[in-house]
Amino acid sequence: MLEQIDLKKKLSKKEFQKEFPEVQEKLRQVQADLWGAGVPMLIVFEGWDAAGKGLAIEKLVSRLDPRGFKVHRIKAPLPEEKMRPFLWRFWTKTPPRGRMAVFDRSWYGRVVVERIDKEIKKKQLPESYEEIRSFERQLFDDGAVIVKFWLHISKKEQKKRFQACEADKYLSWKIEKEDWKHHRQYDEYTQAVEETLERTSTSFAPWTVVEATDAHWSHLKIFKTIIEAGLQGLDRKRRREAALQVKPAVDTEQITRHTHPTILDKVDLSLKLDKKKYEDELKKLSVRMRELEFEIYKARIPVVVTYEGWDAAGKGGNIKRIASQLDPRGYEVVPIAAPSAEEKAHQFLWRFWNQIPKAGHITIFDRSWYGRVLVERVEGFCHEDEWRRAFQEIKEFEGNLAEFGAVIAKFWIHISKEEQLRRFEERKTSEYKSWKITDEDWRNRDRWDRYEEAVLDTLENTSTTYAPWTIVEGEDKYWARIRTLRVLTEAIERRIS
Repeated sequence: MLEQIDLKKKLSKKEFQKEFPEVQEKLRQVQADLWGAGVPMLIVFEGWDAAGKGLAIEKLVSRLDPRGFKVHRIKAPLPEEKMRPFLWRFWTKTPPRGRMAVFDRSWYGRVVVERIDKEIKKKQLPESYEEIRSFERQLFDDGAVIVKFWLHISKKEQKKRFQACEADKYLSWKIEKEDWKHHRQYDEYTQAVEETLERTSTSFAPWTVVEATDAHWSHLKIFKTIIEAGLQGLDRKRRREAALQVKPAVDTEQITRHTHPTILDKVDLSLKLDKKKYEDELKKLSVRMRELEFEIYKARIPVVVTYEGWDAAGKGGNIKRIASQLDPRGYEVVPIAAPSAEEKAHQFLWRFWNQIPKAGHITIFDRSWYGRVLVERVEGFCHEDEWRRAFQEIKEFEGNLAEFGAVIAKFWIHISKEEQLRRFEERKTSEYKSWKITDEDWRNRDRWDRYEEAVLDTLENTSTTYAPWTIVEGEDKYWARIRTLRVLTEAIERRIS
């Protein structure tokens, strides 16, 4: 592919000065329109050392409103960043709606630089490519515009630029031994780059190879490409909004009436533990959890625990028993409420990427990303195409965690509608529990059938070999607490064995 690129393309200074001011103004207007429409844009600059990425970025942002963009210079991952999945540091840098993020180097270091430097194994490449494609597709599906540039120069031109920098007393500091080493590996890098361009140039995030021998030519091409991509993104936003105007947010489909018992119908809610047995098991399993906490810390294994379930099912009590004997420096409990304004300005998984544990630590989510396919679906806070798409997005998210080596335990705490009513009434009359019951809880109870349908879809669509659901019989709180503790300890033990 790269050998077909015409690196002799040039633009005279006169031609550039004639055309560029108008292009700059168009770009400024596109930025304003993206901002007003709430369309985020990610601009990725990759390319050869000395190809002019820094100068191109400087030229790009000089005409933009500085309130609307942020430049991220990406270097080798820091120790803290290595303790999470490789896409974590990029997910957390994705821009809110209407803003731009400019990346000087990016997530493609994983499949180019780390590949050549043998920091990842060859067998990891297919999975890394797939993670990158799903990352970009999720952002695109959420409305983002993604523009990716590979600035291309020949090996001969690169050498010439290196030598010119070394001869300049003000620029010589830029060229290091590592740069010359990469220069000698030009052919090896070319193979990695070509494979990357082939595998990750998609309809939703295409690569643009920029002939970067002449700065005038490359800058004009970069600006025009960004303008065109921005206009396409605005058009896509308008078409989507028009389609949604005739499509209600709330799922209006009839609830499926199951003629056979469902997976929830088959849950044995009569299972119980007497108090003595419960206390003995709780003591033993709590000690084991503390032992495992130190073992996963030494082995640098992250643990992600998610709790979902009916209102009043006992999620808080379960979480309290898991954490009761843990070293507080090694775990965190994250209660998930309705998303804030900042969180709504990002793709829905953004706030959960910000909360995942680093290697060797435990994070327990009291409700989680499954809100997208449960409460947001039922209450109409997202459109049907969004929650249906979320099933795949969630599996990919959890797949990223599993690929990194995380233990993922997901619990649905199940109780009957009758037991929920009993607990609601108990809370209403209890002086120290009355704060737990709200009008929202009663309203949700009236939608039990819709929630049940959403739960069944969720369990069916998101239980995987690497992140299986465990349905916990929650009618007896003693039984439920021991069941979750036992499942979690066994999952961790399998991982460290």
